[in-house]
Amino acid sequence: MAIWLNKDSKVIVQGMTGATGMKHTKLMLGDGTSVVGGVNPRKAGQKVDFDGTEVPVFGTVKEAIEATGANVSVIFVPEKFTKDAVVEAIDAEIPLAVVITEGIAVHDTASFWAYAGKKGNKTRIIGPNCPGIITPGQSNVGIIPGDITKPGRIGLVSKSGTLTYQMMYELRDIGFSTAVGIGGDPIIGTTHIDALAAFQDDPDTDLIVMIGEIGGDAEERAAAFIKENVTKPVVGYVAGFTAPEGKTMGHAGAIVSGSSGTAQAKKEALEAAGVKVGKTPTETAKLAREILSA
Repeated sequence: MAIWLNKDSKVIVQGMTGATGMKHTKLMLGDGTSVVGGVNPRKAGQKVDFDGTEVPVFGTVKEAIEATGANVSVIFVPEKFTKDAVVEAIDAEIPLAVVITEGIAVHDTASFWAYAGKKGNKTRIIGPNCPGIITPGQSNVGIIPGDITKPGRIGLVSKSGTLTYQMMYELRDIGFSTAVGIGGDPIIGTTHIDALAAFQDDPDTDLIVMIGEIGGDAEERAAAFIKENVTKPVVGYVAGFTAPEGKTMGHAGAIVSGSSGTAQAKKEALEAAGVKVGKTPTETAKLAREILSA
């Protein structure tokens, strides 16, 4: 079991023929991901060879789905074209769209997120500005290194890409059911709460690790959800304990105003919901080990 991505997922890559798309398509194929097509209207009908694996290029997402049965799209399109690419994926009703691109205007993200809702939320959006999603040993969609962990029974949801990688490496001997990088922009598709609910329902996830960061109130809302709905143990980490107030830090959503949105406030909210929170990623991994070995 896993959430949202497994060995049967058929993946298309919007922007596959660009430099970034080519690089990561090759890596995803190397991790065993079933990449069945790329999308580029200017190169439709061509095939791209990835070390002996030929991947066809289609003119539209709809054509790719009809020809291959694809149910996941990963988007590596440049930021000024990303909105149109996501809207195209939504119109084609692909079940999962993973938006890797960073630097997308918040207005564009708000627009395609609202459009997905208008169309009945038939397409789950992960991202933008995220590392993607991996179910180790089955499928890897995005830019998460596929060789830093193994299949296991921990579910991971994280705002930060690099902290996703670090936590996967810290707990590599235990392994993960699925790891999801949701991105840290002010507006994102899939949230901590969405992932928490999915891991709660996944019989092969025994413990959930949740990584947040300063800014906004997503972690506080997640804490309230955990208190009411999650029975599995949750371990948390909040990046930004040393960040100065009132200063934008890294991700566009990481803005602290007074005591609202601080790492300490988020830590207290999570602990009040029964979540054990580490002060560092390593301490957080240690907490997870202690719970699983108890």
